[in-house]
Amino acid sequence: MPAEDKGFLVIVPVPALVAVLKHAEDRKGSPLTESEVLDIRDGATCVRVPLEAAIEMAETRGYDDIAPETCWEDWQEVRLLLQ
Repeated sequence: MPAEDKGFLVIVPVPALVAVLKHAEDRKGSPLTESEVLDIRDGATCVRVPLEAAIEMAETRGYDDIAPETCWEDWQEVRLLLQ
């Protein structure tokens, strides 16, 4: 990691957005709509952590989360892998 990235803060959904979306879709019993995905994203609990900590969180979790900025598009790809 470049020295300039140390201490750089990033916003991370906790729990992982992909886990929250998977749970919501399982509860619903059908695919989430774009509006539902965006509402879940907008209501997600987030923390601001150093970039290094965010990387460690993903490594501990065992997978990368989807990006909040592109969550609808990312979710369309990821959800197929989770079925």
